[in-house]
Amino acid sequence: MLQIGIRQPLVIVSFTRFGAYLAEPGREQERVLLPKKQVPPEASEGDQIEVFLYRDSQDRIIATTNTPAITLGGIGMLTVKQVTRIGAFLDWGLEKDLLLPFAQQTYPVREGEQCLAALYVDKSGRLCATMKVYPYLQADAPYDKDSRIEGIIYDSSPQFGLFVAVDGKYSGLIPRKEVHGALAPGQRITGRVTKRLPDGRLNISVREKAYVQMDADGALILKVLDEYDGVLPFGEKVSPEVIDRTFGISKAAFKRAAGRLLKQGRISISDDCIRREEPTPSKKKKS
Repeated sequence: MLQIGIRQPLVIVSFTRFGAYLAEPGREQERVLLPKKQVPPEASEGDQIEVFLYRDSQDRIIATTNTPAITLGGIGMLTVKQVTRIGAFLDWGLEKDLLLPFAQQTYPVREGEQCLAALYVDKSGRLCATMKVYPYLQADAPYDKDSRIEGIIYDSSPQFGLFVAVDGKYSGLIPRKEVHGALAPGQRITGRVTKRLPDGRLNISVREKAYVQMDADGALILKVLDEYDGVLPFGEKVSPEVIDRTFGISKAAFKRAAGRLLKQGRISISDDCIRREEPTPSKKKKS
């Protein structure tokens, strides 16, 4: 049985002025056209050719010797060629662009951008793209705790956090408690594995371990203070939401970094403000 969306070997059963008709051995009554420009010059009846099947603009199944960027159930980064009233059309290496319906977008895509998408067959029997790639990702990532990873955020959940395709094919998650700052779907990230779950999926953080991250967070606090003339209008009881909005970090991370800056004499904190200070130089002992 002919199946769209995959590469498969078929046999030439006859020629026409439009190209060659292909079929599976023993099922010659079910045939598909390979356009003339794709028929090898030396081809003859009985030859076997590996082709990819999809539907053309008139909804007919057609064969091509070209290899698309993704096949059925596969995932890849595809470029958005056009956004229309029915969805976006993606370049996947074939003459007919691939439809990404609005209902299958996890965030609005724009022309010229790339998005991570999987290939599936919709209810009408057509090949379409989906950005809801969770079911297509592998759960056997070759990474353990503290491994460095790269990935792309493809979806978000208020309950769970941000879903990440590690290396574009493995299932990862930035848990909700780790989501701070400007992280959002469509963003490429680098991070580290904080936990490998029993099923092979990964929990991820884009931040370093606390003792390493404190210096970077401290520098960030000083930078933001400098941008506001050395004073911010909130004190120790500031809410986590204000900390996240101002610095893009958790309140726990802020308290660790601010505590270090306090000890160094680089900031002061009162009930209603945080102030940038110049540390007092330590006096040298007389010999």
